[in-house]
Amino acid sequence: MRRVVVILALLALALPMGAWADVIATNKFGDITFSAMTGTNGMGTIGSTTVSSMGSQLATYGKFAATAGHALGTVSFTTGVLTSGSVSAGGMFAAGGTFDIIANSAFAKQISGCTSCKGTLALFTGSFTSAVNWVLDSKTGQKAVYTLSGDIAGTTWDGRSTTGFTSQTITILNSTQGAKGIGHISMGTTSLATPEPGTLGLLGTGLVGVAGLFRRKLVRS
Repeated sequence: MRRVVVILALLALALPMGAWADVIATNKFGDITFSAMTGTNGMGTIGSTTVSSMGSQLATYGKFAATAGHALGTVSFTTGVLTSGSVSAGGMFAAGGTFDIIANSAFAKQISGCTSCKGTLALFTGSFTSAVNWVLDSKTGQKAVYTLSGDIAGTTWDGRSTTGFTSQTITILNSTQGAKGIGHISMGTTSLATPEPGTLGLLGTGLVGVAGLFRRKLVRS
């Protein structure tokens, strides 16, 4: 009987966990800018304080994928301020900023099921919850490839709170672009833990109740 109680308890825990997703979105072909910090002691521009995307194309979202030459929407973000290192050599940005995944009007109708709705839909609205890593992956001539990655948290379009992780591959093609604070997002992936609403969560709760009944009967006997 004790074995039955243990199995039911494990199932109650495992079912809700199995309803969480992995990679929820990919994006590519976007531009980013580095905001410059001007010193007050006559040094002029001494570094870049944040990295901001200008809306890269949302290529996939869960089971949905954009057709060739089109996008489902945009992915935009802004980091916190640079806390260590440099843009050229790699470093770390502070938590904070913003991270948003926005569906265009056509995809918004697919997601929401509202055929008469107009305008975009915020699929995910959040921010970076930990330090954001800025790593120099490779440098060939004047071309440099970086990875920006960090933990995120926010709210999905249907009001659920969620956490996740994003990694964005960013290329600076030459020193001229680097000096102007211009880069290009070649690929990005975002993983969000999205609990399945309703049935599985209720089933897990029911199994906890059943396990409790078995345990009570075991104690009494």
